[in-house]
Amino acid sequence: MTGGAAEVAVATTGLTKRFGRTTALQDVDLAVRRGEVLGYLGPNGAGKTTTLRLLMGFLRPTSGSARVLGLDAWRDAARVHADVGYVGGEPALHDRLTGREHVRATARLRGGDGPGRAPELAGRLDLDLDRPARELSKGNRQKLALVLAMMSDPPLLVLDEPTSGFDPLAQQEFQALLRAHTATGGAALLSSHVLGEVQRSADRIGVLRAGRLVAVEAMEDLPARSLHRVRARFEDEVPAGDFAGLPGLRDVVVSGTALSCSAPASALDALCRRMATHRLADLECTEADLEETFLAYYGTERAGAA
Repeated sequence: MTGGAAEVAVATTGLTKRFGRTTALQDVDLAVRRGEVLGYLGPNGAGKTTTLRLLMGFLRPTSGSARVLGLDAWRDAARVHADVGYVGGEPALHDRLTGREHVRATARLRGGDGPGRAPELAGRLDLDLDRPARELSKGNRQKLALVLAMMSDPPLLVLDEPTSGFDPLAQQEFQALLRAHTATGGAALLSSHVLGEVQRSADRIGVLRAGRLVAVEAMEDLPARSLHRVRARFEDEVPAGDFAGLPGLRDVVVSGTALSCSAPASALDALCRRMATHRLADLECTEADLEETFLAYYGTERAGAA
């Protein structure tokens, strides 16, 4: 890669995957830059895992392309596997091997001769590397998969629901590890259906719904779109039409002397000006959390994709 391309760790163009008559992913154009975490959000079944499996060369695209660290994800899959730290939704571990044996095997597969950062990472995540995988809880299996993904300091992490089963302390440590990874120029694609996890970790989010990428936004821009729940009571009855047509308002209900609605921050000024044309008796305005805002804008429909 040269020039601006060197700053992009993942780039897809028109990426599409069909399974028979089912379209799991349709025309996805996505970029993950070096030095950032891109949160990949969507309800279960939206196509997130399909995207990650295409990036890792486990699936062949029906059409379009995916490039990972400058490599074609399908044709150069072996090199992608060597250069990318991957955590799948269900980690593929050998039940009889201990964590330490997994570390040695992973080092050999990547052409190394030592455990790299594995002991440090295991200590930070409170993971016992001397226990066989079959004795590990779901959370500890996820920790081991994360240690194996990060032990060689790969330039790119591709993570599918990586903190499933983590306790709050382990989640905090995971976020610290991600921040350290991107601070040195690493990139990460973090797939999740839990907005709170992505909110704490990501620089940008991509929103997938029914196999289509419906939005890519910077996390810092989301608060401006945050919804506010507004309830007002007036001295006299208010005609419903007085609040019709105000841009951005949702779920507007006017009944007698009462008004309730949801409004993004950008609509609050116009709403307040309209309310000021009536005599207010009471007013309540509370900010919705980011997850509620996310669901309001992008919905929760399930698709047939994986």
